Amino acid sequence: MRLVQSRVCALIVTSLMLVACSSPSSSRLMTSSSLAGSATRDLGDRRVLAGEWDYEELAVVLLTLDEAGNGTYGWKKGQLRTVTLNGLHWEGTWLQEENDREGNFVVELSPDLSEGVGRWWYTRIGDDRAPTAKGGTFHLSRRTSSLTAGDTPPAP
Repeated sequence: MRLVQSRVCALIVTSLMLVACSSPSSSRLMTSSSLAGSATRDLGDRRVLAGEWDYEELAVVLLTLDEAGNGTYGWKKGQLRTVTLNGLHWEGTWLQEENDREGNFVVELSPDLSEGVGRWWYTRIGDDRAPTAKGGTFHLSRRTSSLTAGDTPPAP
């Protein structure tokens, strides 16, 4: 009886493999890494950063970015500038006019571009161009539109 069961199992497995291998879509199997690769193919386009983001580090601060990935935030008259966007890796600079500080940041975005985790550090505090003060880590979340089902989205 066991021999029959094992042959039946082998026959089923072989049949499934033949069907899977002969299917035209078999070469298009999507792994998480290939999904991320396809989602990030055109992400050098900074327009994907445009919009409002919640910056979370001890408190939530609203970031507003334009289609070049540059923008402002309300804390200490803050400004952000995107330097590079390569796939899901985003690098830039920040400046806070009110407290005379500036620095750099890096963010790793999620494949769907809805959030990211990042790290920031100082490059200048006042006249000190080699500050030893530590930076920090943060989380970004894209703000979702407040459109309802009946609303028409704005033209691009």
